[in-house]
Amino acid sequence: MASKGSDAYLYDMLDMSESSNLEKQQSEIAKFFAYTNILVTGGTGFLGKLLIEKILRSCPDVATIYMIVRPKKGKNSQERFKENFNGIEFSRLRREQPNFLNKVIMLEGDAAQQDFGLSPESKKILMNTNIIFHAAATVRFDEIFRVAMNTNVKSTKYMLLFAKELPNLKAFVHVSTAFSHCMLKSIDEIHYKVPIDGDKILTLLDVLDDDKLEKITPVIIDKWPNTYVFSKALGESIVLKYSDNLPVCIVRPSIMTSTSEEPLLGWTNNVYGATGVAAVSTVGLMHTLYCVPENIADIIPADCVISNVICSAWDIANRKSSIKSNESNMSDEERIPIYNSVSSCQNPISWIEFVKFHEEDLFDVPTVKAIWYYMMITTRYLVVYQLYSFFLHIVPAAIVDMLAYLVGRKPQLLDMYKKIHKFSNVIHYFAMREWHFKNENVVKLWEKLNSVDQQTFRLNVACFTWRDYSYYHTRGIRLYLLNDPFETLDEAMKKARKLFIAHYSLIILVSLLLLWTFVHFITFAWSFCPLAY
Repeated sequence: MASKGSDAYLYDMLDMSESSNLEKQQSEIAKFFAYTNILVTGGTGFLGKLLIEKILRSCPDVATIYMIVRPKKGKNSQERFKENFNGIEFSRLRREQPNFLNKVIMLEGDAAQQDFGLSPESKKILMNTNIIFHAAATVRFDEIFRVAMNTNVKSTKYMLLFAKELPNLKAFVHVSTAFSHCMLKSIDEIHYKVPIDGDKILTLLDVLDDDKLEKITPVIIDKWPNTYVFSKALGESIVLKYSDNLPVCIVRPSIMTSTSEEPLLGWTNNVYGATGVAAVSTVGLMHTLYCVPENIADIIPADCVISNVICSAWDIANRKSSIKSNESNMSDEERIPIYNSVSSCQNPISWIEFVKFHEEDLFDVPTVKAIWYYMMITTRYLVVYQLYSFFLHIVPAAIVDMLAYLVGRKPQLLDMYKKIHKFSNVIHYFAMREWHFKNENVVKLWEKLNSVDQQTFRLNVACFTWRDYSYYHTRGIRLYLLNDPFETLDEAMKKARKLFIAHYSLIILVSLLLLWTFVHFITFAWSFCPLAY
């Protein structure tokens, strides 16, 4: 397939399953979204992009989608908004609905500020919002405390307070994470308690500077492994506290990876988590992974999560409209349902299977951007992992950097491995543990969908096989993350063969050197032995 070239391959990567307008007209989900005004936070992020694309393509009668966009990295809001829709992930939507941007309205602001930093005129525009998808979040595991709390907790509070002002709100979907309470071995679709009130944490942000916050962060997050999952747990508690009688639900995705089917097979722009491991190993930089190989890697394709998020809005709206009794007598889970969007319950895959599948597929489509030959060793023993890291990462990097310095080039490989090891350290917690999730609400949601919506919104992870998924996941990393078109495949194959020869030549050379050292050490030691005379 790859030999067809990038254009042909991209066409083949398009999911053409939703074929007829008749099917869309029969969709209960599309009918629910028709003529609605939708507010999406985090619309420029990985999940936000896919969410907006899917809504516009599968619910073509939606009235308006609002995006709150803030300036970032030297770009103003308008520049970021325009760039957001230029990517290949919107190619199918551009083809099917050339004027889709007429339905998207950008408002300059910041979800973590009071009134979102919007002008009174902009906020007034938002008052006709019917559905809110709160997907704005920082997903960095090692994010500083203030940024994590502002983005993942304060913005949630502000969004809920705003939702209470809306006269015609039908649904509010808060996107959290399946690992928000990862200290527990079994995680159900229920609300768990947190040791401290979210508002008290937000008060700390006002009275302490960053240095003091960072010093007390380990004490505050307690059993949580990092600020990301702790802030998401607090975010859920804020949802429970401020929802009152609002039509609110929570979706908890596990480790999101590239898409399984749509809008493109294998698309991603996200270098975190399992996809990040695969990407770094693809270019021959990462050679060892500290994990329990047999443990379940609860990864899930991003488009499964997107379908779950969209359908949950329809579900919570139906639940609220059917409730006749007083909500004060209902449980928290009945008022604010939770959907654990995970794969392990119905379609589990282990870490060793994930690595093996990627390795098999990578040999068919190596990248011309490879720095060294691919090799990935998994181990559950920390000391062994550290030895592998030293001999397979640090030592070669030091040699290459020294040679680069001698020829007048800038040494950079050791700095690169510092980042890789930092990334590895934050994912160890999740690769070394295994959780037992429950997703009964997701299963029930799937069963509520009619046949048309089950075809359009494939939130059921049993709908694909991991072996087939890996085929496109590996190619998606090459094409979308590494920006390596398939026209370079012949060149990449030649480079892979050269790296293979260099890799094993080096192994033989090092082995001979170690053998020579061992023999001379034994000879030297024997010379001091009395039996030698």
